[in-house]
Amino acid sequence: MPAQAHTISFAPAIERRSGPRLYDRVVVGGLRTACVSRRQLGTLMVGDCLAARNGRRAPKLVFASNGHSVALAALDSGFRRQLDQADLIHADGAPIVFASRLLTRTPVPERSATTDFIFDAAGVAGQHALKFFLLGSTEEVNARCAENLRKSHPRVEIAGRRNGYFSADEEGRICEEVNRSGADILWVGLGVPLEYEFCLRNKSRLKVGWIVTCGGCFNFAAGDYVRAPRWMQKIGLEWLHRLWCDPKRLLWRYLVTNPVAVAMLLLNTTSARPAWR
Repeated sequence: MPAQAHTISFAPAIERRSGPRLYDRVVVGGLRTACVSRRQLGTLMVGDCLAARNGRRAPKLVFASNGHSVALAALDSGFRRQLDQADLIHADGAPIVFASRLLTRTPVPERSATTDFIFDAAGVAGQHALKFFLLGSTEEVNARCAENLRKSHPRVEIAGRRNGYFSADEEGRICEEVNRSGADILWVGLGVPLEYEFCLRNKSRLKVGWIVTCGGCFNFAAGDYVRAPRWMQKIGLEWLHRLWCDPKRLLWRYLVTNPVAVAMLLLNTTSARPAWR
């Protein structure tokens, strides 16, 4: 069944912020997407996390938009409702940026791939004494991810970490562990859609500033997966590189989701009139 364009009521296009913390939002592939650069995303992270310390403000849910999430949101209304609850959706995939440039008045300035941003965030976090908690992947991958983040940015503090193998009954204890660690940013890499479900179930339990979904980011940061050459990243073909490296896992996913994603990006990308929240 072909994907149908999803019409949403677009509330505020601009957050009530000032200076570098002010940004537009556009609908890209049906998802409200923040028009922010990687640097500005880091600025927003710092401000939100400092403001949320000591439980003074509820955590912000920071989700990622790429071709896969756009397609799943079109095919699964439940997943779509999960994404709609994000406080900020950033452009993890290059097609999101390209569609915004082609079809909106205020395009997304650049791609903020989570695999890049986690290192950007580590640098900024080190400058402002913000702490990370890494939740997800295997114990070995999680440990190597933490080690590589520390090597690349020695000032970043990994307040805690835990692998992603646990039952729903353990989630309360995990949230307590995150809170005791004093972490400001919780990175959740449990895969789609589990990580979104975890974030929404436990947002009210957590006393962090940002809860960030990051998919397989820990594997990239640990060095298990090789990024595409820079030229492929720039023209939006990183997915093809990933398919070449792991065809058994990704071929069927891309055959199903890529056509839906393209249709949604073309049919359901639009600007919105600026408004104050």
